[in-house]
Amino acid sequence: MSLPPGDRVAGGLAEEGGRVPDVVIEPDADRLTRAVASALVARLAAAQAVHGTATVVLTGGGIGTAVLERVAALAAEPERERVDWTAVDVWWGDERWLPAGDAERNETGARQALLDAVDVPAARVHAMPAADAGFAEPEDAAEWYAGQLAAAAPEGAPLPRIDVLLLGMGPEGHVASIFPDSPAATDERLVVAVRDCPKPPPTRISLGFGAINAAEEIWLLVAGEGKAPAVARALRERPGPDALPAAGVHGRRATRWLLDAAAASGLDAPA
Repeated sequence: MSLPPGDRVAGGLAEEGGRVPDVVIEPDADRLTRAVASALVARLAAAQAVHGTATVVLTGGGIGTAVLERVAALAAEPERERVDWTAVDVWWGDERWLPAGDAERNETGARQALLDAVDVPAARVHAMPAADAGFAEPEDAAEWYAGQLAAAAPEGAPLPRIDVLLLGMGPEGHVASIFPDSPAATDERLVVAVRDCPKPPPTRISLGFGAINAAEEIWLLVAGEGKAPAVARALRERPGPDALPAAGVHGRRATRWLLDAAAASGLDAPA
């Protein structure tokens, strides 16, 4: 499955599997949003055709939320390809350690943008715990979420099959809640508590790279000129994930950098 037509450029090094990124460039953020939403619907429908169910890991941020809003709009169009939302498992890549319902939580945004409009059963919506959910520390909440992932996995496996994992990227190259030089970049646990984040709120819960890179496909959604230097560095230099976390992302089958022209503008400059 590929995205609708956009400018594609070769990215990354000659490595195996999903370590060779597929870079797709759309003219602007709106076109990017529409292309990703259509592709996500197609990918989830394809997963259901093969497995009977589909699993997606959501992200927050402007583009991530806009994509979910567009997916909700597509779900309301009967002539479009259909996803059986009763057979979709929804997880999150990271979450802010804030009370339930806080507007800054990724769960809150996803419910408003998509989940309240489609019929995903409550048991299939696997939100990361809120700060008022009864856990003494975020580390306890992270351990609990890892247990939820294991409970949904095939016997003996730590994780369920993840068909698509969506990620945004910050201007400094962070993904999920893994920031440059953060201990989370080298933490081997599947779910980690992250403290002292340079971007508020300072305390969060995040999938670690062991969980992120277990996804079948990872889609990085990046828009805006301010992120162009990090995009170019990640795709050209491929520094270590502690220096530039986005460079440490690779899906098992595919890694897709889905960019608007502004975010891709650094790829045109001399190396």
